[in-house]
Amino acid sequence: MNITQIITLAVVALIVFWGVGAYNRLIKLRNEITNAFAQIDVQLKRRHDLIPNLVEVARKYLEHERETLERVTAARAQVVAATDLVRNQPNQAGPIKSLNLAEGVLSSAMGRFQAIVEAYPELKADESLRDLSEELTHTENKVAFSRQLFNDATLDYNNAAQQFPANLVAGVFGFKEATMLQSTSSDAERAGVKVAF
Repeated sequence: MNITQIITLAVVALIVFWGVGAYNRLIKLRNEITNAFAQIDVQLKRRHDLIPNLVEVARKYLEHERETLERVTAARAQVVAATDLVRNQPNQAGPIKSLNLAEGVLSSAMGRFQAIVEAYPELKADESLRDLSEELTHTENKVAFSRQLFNDATLDYNNAAQQFPANLVAGVFGFKEATMLQSTSSDAERAGVKVAF
């Protein structure tokens, strides 16, 4: 074996080792996205369990606000269905977009619900409702933190998959761009809740 063959073999071996390292790093980062969504899923499950209890406590006070209660319940069901889709494909754009939309609908419905609660002093004073509302607030904070971790993991993955030369490995092995979770998806969602009685 001459020196040229040895150098060629060494370069090929370096490229192969680098490619395996880049591939393994992308797999690790993609798995971190899955783990980050699992953390969100735990918090969403807690929230989804709290919302029906909150609605049930309010139901006895708000018989004439039935439409709002039904909207909250329907929005919760949409989020649960969207969460199930994301759980199976946490780094796919379609399910993440569906979850973002469903979360927007639920946030809007819960905003209307909270505005109604504020308008009824006897409901607002109910100890069960206060306790559930406080638990829900804590859970929402945990969801927000978990979303931040998910988005950080997604950013790390996307950066690794798009930077040269790792993007060559990503392209060959089909590592697609992951989608971040959004807290709002439109200007209307960012606007404050308007209450008119």
